[in-house]
Amino acid sequence: MSAAVLIRRRIPRLGFLVSQKVRSLSDLPFLLVVDLGIIDSNEFYGGHFFVCLFFTVKVTVLDTPGHSVIRNLRGWTLGGVASKREYGGGSQYDFGFAKFDFMDMTCPHTWYPVARKKRRKVFLHVGPTNSGKTYSALKQLELSNSGIYCGPLRLLAFEVADRLNKANVPCDLFTGQEREEVEGAKHKSMTVEMADIFSDYSCAVIDEIQMLGCKSRGHSFTRALLGIAADELHLCGDPAAVSLIEGILSETGDDLQVQYYKRLSPLVPSKYPLGSYSEIQKGDCIVTFSRQGIYRLKKHVEKEGKHLCSVVYGSLPPETRTKQAALFNDTSSNIDVLVASDAIGMGLNLQISRIIFSSMQKFDGVHIRDLTVTEIKQIAGRAGRFGSKYPVGEVTCVDNEDLQMLHSAINAPSPTLERAGLFPHYDLILMFSHLHPKAGFRQILEHFFENAKLSSNYFIAESEDILKITAILDKLPLSLHDKYVFSMSPVDVNDEISTQGLTQFARSYVKESVVHLREIFTVGTLQVPTTPTKLRDLESINKVLELYVWLSYRMEDSFPDREVGLSQKALCGMLIEEFLLRYGGALNRPMATKLLSRKGLNKLL
Repeated sequence: MSAAVLIRRRIPRLGFLVSQKVRSLSDLPFLLVVDLGIIDSNEFYGGHFFVCLFFTVKVTVLDTPGHSVIRNLRGWTLGGVASKREYGGGSQYDFGFAKFDFMDMTCPHTWYPVARKKRRKVFLHVGPTNSGKTYSALKQLELSNSGIYCGPLRLLAFEVADRLNKANVPCDLFTGQEREEVEGAKHKSMTVEMADIFSDYSCAVIDEIQMLGCKSRGHSFTRALLGIAADELHLCGDPAAVSLIEGILSETGDDLQVQYYKRLSPLVPSKYPLGSYSEIQKGDCIVTFSRQGIYRLKKHVEKEGKHLCSVVYGSLPPETRTKQAALFNDTSSNIDVLVASDAIGMGLNLQISRIIFSSMQKFDGVHIRDLTVTEIKQIAGRAGRFGSKYPVGEVTCVDNEDLQMLHSAINAPSPTLERAGLFPHYDLILMFSHLHPKAGFRQILEHFFENAKLSSNYFIAESEDILKITAILDKLPLSLHDKYVFSMSPVDVNDEISTQGLTQFARSYVKESVVHLREIFTVGTLQVPTTPTKLRDLESINKVLELYVWLSYRMEDSFPDREVGLSQKALCGMLIEEFLLRYGGALNRPMATKLLSRKGLNKLL
């Protein structure tokens, strides 16, 4: 170690992972050490020595006897250290002592050296909806010295942060669009995409872990599962994930215990269909799978004159969904029926007596298909929440022909998950781009999607949406890193206004380097929508504002108007709530006019 020369330099976020069996440091032609400190010859993992670069960090270069130091890392000029070779289509680097194949994604657990330093105790809590599995895991989080919660929805992250803070356990909130830091907090609650894989925790909880099988978001759950460095890791989800998680964790050296839970309150499939919407009762939730259908049913039910309806669906801002749920739960509001999409399947505490499926089919963006067993069980399980005013849940359909499918699904086990999602991290993409400097970002990703080598436990995440975004970004003179950031943003590619917003932000960023929201969005023009079509436009504007706020947290100097974005987002939410009260004649009913703060709305306007 006496011959070592230290060089410290900040470099862009990049990285790779190379392993080679060695006996001592003198066997390596060079050694790069990142943030983990100086690694000595005794620090091996599984008989391998790891050479790592991660994120924007201080890089230490150690010169061993007989080799000159790497003095220039800027722009990934590696000099004579690593030489490019064309192996099997140009996807490998030759480091002299090891060949690195960027298409080899068979061992993703090796991407997370901080977690691999631990032998984690993993507790897998599995059971149906309303079985207390998440409650048990959160109690352990509450009792821990430090911890992290990762959930699939901003609503869930907010709910857990609020719960811990009320229990006198200071907890920060981190989502793509929110940052709320609490003094003295050693706990964090966040959406799974924000999972912290670099810090040490006593306890961690990953909620809805079965979503690692999701085609579009599964890779984020896989990253959290493999990467969170916690002494105790609690996973909550469906029993369908047990076999897959056992297989994945057999590679990490962690200890796994599976704990099974039973539903705490009965769920009874009805023998009879609803038949007519005139039979709707207090506490009912009608589930339909189109935005148009939701507003049609809301208007139909309210015209009967017996009930007022809240609505919940995915395009509503999370804050609005929470308020709509609160109105439905509040016995003093006179709103006693819920019309919703499958967005109620997770993330909201709802006092539902009966779930009513208006249809057992949905449009999934490509074609109309039958609901899966998992989807039916997840939605139906929201009825009869334990401890609510409806201790027994009921589920039925509008049409008699759907009853057999409903009963079969409720009584069937969820199909076993076979594979978890993966996505090539930026470090791999960057290094691969140096083998193909003329390739666009879309071409690079397509190469990964088509040629990645995977083990039987994994699949490459669905790529269609991100490829649509990269096709737009490749037309602009952006750096690879900037393209990566923009492509990971929460843009809805099926929403024209949202896509136009991303395009305009990227173009302005290229042209001016600083993107002011007021140059793209005219403050003071928002109004209460008068039709469902105009409401949809307002929801799209809200998505653009959320996109700006998301970018402001990742490119703060270039997107400086975060506070303007947040205030206009709040205004969008209030205008949407105002529309929901007016649509279907709710404002003509007692109590309804008291539900929205006119003073607050007028102040924002």
